[in-house]
Amino acid sequence: MKRIVAGLATAAVLLTGCGPAPTSRATLSGSPTSSPAASSPSPASPSPMSLESLEAAYEDVIANVLPSIVQINTKVGLGSGIVYDTAGHIITNAHVVGQSTKMEVTIATGGAPRPARLVKSFEAGDLAVIKVDHPDGLRPAKFGDSAKVRVGQIVLAMGNPLGLSGSVTNGIVSAIGRTISEPQEEGSPGATIAGAIQTSAAINPGNSGGALVDLSGRVIGIPTLAATDPDLGGGTAPGIGFAIPSNTATDIAAQIVKQGRVTNSHRAALGIRGSTVIGSDGRPTGVGVVRAEPGGAAAKAGIRAGDLIVSINGKKTPTMAVLAETIAALKPGDQAKIGVLHPDGSTKTVTVTLGQLRSE
Repeated sequence: MKRIVAGLATAAVLLTGCGPAPTSRATLSGSPTSSPAASSPSPASPSPMSLESLEAAYEDVIANVLPSIVQINTKVGLGSGIVYDTAGHIITNAHVVGQSTKMEVTIATGGAPRPARLVKSFEAGDLAVIKVDHPDGLRPAKFGDSAKVRVGQIVLAMGNPLGLSGSVTNGIVSAIGRTISEPQEEGSPGATIAGAIQTSAAINPGNSGGALVDLSGRVIGIPTLAATDPDLGGGTAPGIGFAIPSNTATDIAAQIVKQGRVTNSHRAALGIRGSTVIGSDGRPTGVGVVRAEPGGAAAKAGIRAGDLIVSINGKKTPTMAVLAETIAALKPGDQAKIGVLHPDGSTKTVTVTLGQLRSE
């Protein structure tokens, strides 16, 4: 059973993908922007004809979308990807490619592996674009409008879990508008993802970078994370997975394809390098500023290395993850009141005009 704290749902999250590579942990927070409707009388059992129609819909979606799903193999593991265009660009997760600049790609429906190279990773959003050297025969996927995703929609997750090429699982959209984050460590870019789609479709290592698809055959999300359950010894919690919205993924991919980097992340940035500080009682007390980026939002407001950030707009920020999630809910240009504890013990609240998160 996961722990629920007032106003904050906290869970251990397993970073799926990269096959048997070591797992990493992440947190999720915030209430979904939409939640399932209140309980209502159970609907009548579907007729045999409606079940046949649903089955036929599944078959059509799988047949149409699976040729757009690929398996990505690097020197350290494997993951999934989605064909973006006829030029051979493929969208995946940054944690799937890791530090690799070269990899092999195999279409989920079969065929010989094709060499590919990294175009650019956007680690802050856990997205990357790679390019296949020989794109002949690749079929671009159709992407849907993730802003129109509804709680309760039937979805399919397609990818290569545990290296089982072209696997498909089904479920529903459980919630939308989640904010999830992962700590920065080996094998994990430390991404914070705003507006994530929560799904009950099973997501396992190797699914990362694949497709979350609706019954019209359109990609609405990129499966990225799966929750773990402490009661299962850190094992994957069934039916709790998260996907990056397709609108975010295609926007970032389009910038990388056209300009070679992300020029407009639409994400707010405080402009610091920091880490969680643990107090004498063993509990996190805030985010210690290791470096305030010159010309960044924090530096302009007078925040310096050695300061401890303890709150944003009145909300406590005991950890780097909470700080990142809070910033992710704001926009570039927003003004935020930052509570700061200086090295001399004095406290101050400063107003910061947030900048824009940029691609490195």
